[in-house]
Amino acid sequence: MFQYILFDLDGTLTDPKPGITGCVQYALHAMGIEEPDLDKLEVFIGPPLVESFMEFYGMERRLADRAVEKYRERFAVTGIYENELYPGMKEMLAALKEAGCRLAVASSKPEPFVKRILEHFDIAQYFDEAVGSGLDGSLAQKEDVVREALRRLGEKAGQTDDMRQKAGLPDAVMVGDRRFDVTGARALGLRCIGVSFGYAQPGELEEAGAWRIADDVETLGRILLEES
Repeated sequence: MFQYILFDLDGTLTDPKPGITGCVQYALHAMGIEEPDLDKLEVFIGPPLVESFMEFYGMERRLADRAVEKYRERFAVTGIYENELYPGMKEMLAALKEAGCRLAVASSKPEPFVKRILEHFDIAQYFDEAVGSGLDGSLAQKEDVVREALRRLGEKAGQTDDMRQKAGLPDAVMVGDRRFDVTGARALGLRCIGVSFGYAQPGELEEAGAWRIADDVETLGRILLEES
């Protein structure tokens, strides 16, 4: 059984498609771009927003930053709640906590939004830490978020900075639905369990080097409780 488990949020704990795609559509409209097909905007679920606006709509950094501002304008009020837990997720988290696992969220979403979502779905009590990117642009890369989550968990476990640098956390694993989760975890020497019920493209998780793939929440829970 894994002692420390880091979870991505969007596409892993919750299905955020209506909120994220609706907010991206809103931001694009503000930038003079009309995109009526929300399915095309699923690519925004997971990676940092500013990079997605630059990659998928060819925006320069200044315009991408403006698009992110417009996105958050709608997300903070409406989009944050256009979201739902995957069936069985709350029960799985409760089982992991009961088994003595230490849980954390490591998300590219801004940390204040991460904490609001966990509270909204009444699952905040299962997590020892909830880490996200900074509204100021800090912790912009997944590797940075994972590193900070490990630092906070290690601090709670009584590790000094020197101990964490030398040995890290034993029995730690990342769970996520996109290649960014896998590569962010592997950069820090962690295994990553990919979840195929999220928003990865076919083969994406395998190509990124996911250690295991879980096709549903029940399988994910079984891997986390039985494997090490």
